[in-house]
Order: sequence, then structure tokens, then C-alpha cells
Amino acid sequence: MSATLTLENIVAGYEQADVLTDVNLSAAAGKITCLLGANGSGKTTLIRVILGLTASRAGRALLDETDITGMQPHRVIAQGIACIPEGRRVFPRLTVAENLKLGAYLETDSEKIAERSELVLKTFPRLKERYGQFAGTLSGGEQAMLSIGRGLMAQPKVLLIDEPSLGLSPLYVQENFRVIQDVNAQSTTIFLVEQNVRQTLAIAHAGYVLAQGRVVASGSAEELRDSKEVHAAYFG
Repeated sequence: MSATLTLENIVAGYEQADVLTDVNLSAAAGKITCLLGANGSGKTTLIRVILGLTASRAGRALLDETDITGMQPHRVIAQGIACIPEGRRVFPRLTVAENLKLGAYLETDSEKIAERSELVLKTFPRLKERYGQFAGTLSGGEQAMLSIGRGLMAQPKVLLIDEPSLGLSPLYVQENFRVIQDVNAQSTTIFLVEQNVRQTLAIAHAGYVLAQGRVVASGSAEELRDSKEVHAAYFG
């Protein structure tokens, strides 16, 4: 099951400063939509607004027809949104198995949890080898797999993925992007927030470019590859 995530005229910030100004975008159901932007462009604040961690000052966020604006984070997750955070934030003193189980904390049926875990382990065979190992002892690439796997345990309608290439070797970056495509092929909507333009546009269907808190370009992946706005957003 998938859903469309829509942001309409979002304004948000901290204290007296606006970080996002009149942001409009839509992550279409069943597609990979990317959000590109350099450091400081407002990407993290946008994710926080979607998850209910930062309140918007204007505008609204919709999951299909459901208005999730201002919902508390646990209610947003219950609506069908999961997030893979930047920096592979696993629980280091819990095992791989325990980390995965936490991803399905809203599910009470143990059989369904076991089924979801099995699906994740098929996607990431390396995690099956490390199943009883503490997450803090995994390599960076393995922690990235675990972080994505934990998100999949919620069987989300929309999966937010924040900077999946950050700090990884080129080999693991390539593997992670392949997995993102595989997850999308199972009809999960992907909203991919990244700085890696080339890799991201190679797998995305459409995208947006954020600069200084505003959407400065949007279109299909093909259109964005040749966009002057993309170049300006990254290189000035």
C-alpha cells in the first residue's frame, strides 16, 4: 500500500527566523520523489515538519486526504509514515533483532512481526548473519542496512529517507540506492532527501530543489539533470 504526501504553502522555522518559506511539493504514490539541496537549504527542517517534530507556522501537510499538520510524531507514524534518519541512528546496545522489532512497535501481532522481520532479512542477508549481534558493533554499511530495515518493519505507506549516502563508501552507497529501488518496487512511496545529485536522479522519478528554504526547481528526474537551478543551488 502506498500514499501521496503533499505539502502546501509550508512556512516553518525556529524562534524568530523562518527556515522554510511557502514550500509546495508532492511525493506521488508509488514513486520515488527526491528533494535535493545543499547543507543549510532547509531539508532537515522540512522532514521535521512532516514528522510533527517542528510545527509549521503556515500551510498544511497531507497524507492522501488526511491532514497530518500539527499531529504528534507517534500519530504521524501511525498514519503510515516512517523515517530513515540521517547518520544511521541505530540503537547500538541492542541487537539487530531488537532494533528491527522496535521498527514494528505499533504492531501487536507477533506472527506479523516475525513475517516482516523475515522479509527484511531476505532484503538484507547480511543482517541475518548478524541477527544476534549488537548494532553498535556493525560496520557503517551494515548499520545503514539496519536503519532501512527497521523503517521497513512498520510497512509504511511513505518512507522518508534522509541522506542515505552520508559517510558511506561508494560500494555501500550503490547498494543502498539499489535497495531503495527494490523497496519502491513493492509499491512503497519514497521521499528521498539527498545531496548526491547524480545517484539520486538516477533512481528518482521526479524531484524538487530546495535553496534557502524555497523550492527553486521541480520536474522529472530527466528535467532536473539539465537544470540550471540545480547547478546554482549547489555551486552558486
